[in-house]
Amino acid sequence: MTEKKFNVAVAGATGAVGNQMISCLEERNFPINSIKLLASSRSVGRKIVYRGNSIAVEELKENSFKGIDIALFSAGGGISEKFAPLAAKDGCVVIDNSSAWRMDPDVPLVVPEVNPHAVAQYTNKGIIANPNCSTIQMVVALYPLHQKYGIKRIVVSTYQAVSGTGKKAVEELDSQTRAILNSKNYESKVYPHTIAFNCLPHIDVFLENGYTREETKMVYETQKILEDDTIGITATTVRVPVFYGHSESINIEAKKNISAQEVKSVLKKTPGVKVVDDPKNNVYPLAIDAAGQDLTLVGRIRDDESIENGINMWVVADNIRKGAATNAVQIAEILAKEYL
Repeated sequence: MTEKKFNVAVAGATGAVGNQMISCLEERNFPINSIKLLASSRSVGRKIVYRGNSIAVEELKENSFKGIDIALFSAGGGISEKFAPLAAKDGCVVIDNSSAWRMDPDVPLVVPEVNPHAVAQYTNKGIIANPNCSTIQMVVALYPLHQKYGIKRIVVSTYQAVSGTGKKAVEELDSQTRAILNSKNYESKVYPHTIAFNCLPHIDVFLENGYTREETKMVYETQKILEDDTIGITATTVRVPVFYGHSESINIEAKKNISAQEVKSVLKKTPGVKVVDDPKNNVYPLAIDAAGQDLTLVGRIRDDESIENGINMWVVADNIRKGAATNAVQIAEILAKEYL
């Protein structure tokens, strides 16, 4: 039987995540009949290589999705709000990486290792939401523990790479670092403060309750993906001078008896997770090691001695790959295999 192939579009193809989506489609040998690369008018004509072919970027327009089966969106919330419904109307299934649709009750929010069954809900609006990068890696690690022990509460602090903000942030960290090391003047345009040699406890805008929108995303997205709004979650999100790879310090309180040894045993069998935990030999997850791969690295797994059934862990993943592009392509694979 001949494998079915699909007409695919990537909206926001020239951005960091859009570029990575194209690479992931090629790396994972997604069954593509044709691929259309879309971006703003500024990028029209720019060439991007896919499977050895140089493909010209086209302008994202209202009629761009006619004849397209699956569209991967990485073009920002406002663009998605405008174009995703138009694409769906033309019979295309949209997998959107922005925050625009994540909390829409009619739009599934999917991490394939956790809730692949939710993909079936795409028929509601023709849109599937890709979760926030920091949420994805956390739920990949916590889902099997929630299934077995029941998670009562999560306290998470994140240490997020500048690539989560985009290419200009990567360039700003690079230029500021060079300037400081050479005793030269520099500017902070992307962030409100210097990011080089610094940590900013500020990701996205501040809300009236003192939390940032990024912190709030982690709360409600986690509850939606795990399908349990009784889990208590509190987050502090921090931008750090790292180019690629988000790190997270996670503390959980379980409903049942749990131990660090049991957690290690469970996570060693968990798809998408690699346990990296040998502190005696200074072996633990590092952002520099996570960058460029799709696994979620988990280590520093230890009992929280301050409460019953408490566990601490350190979780690291590539925010551009598993935290965005790869997760979206994995969703597309489920669509292609089971629904389209």
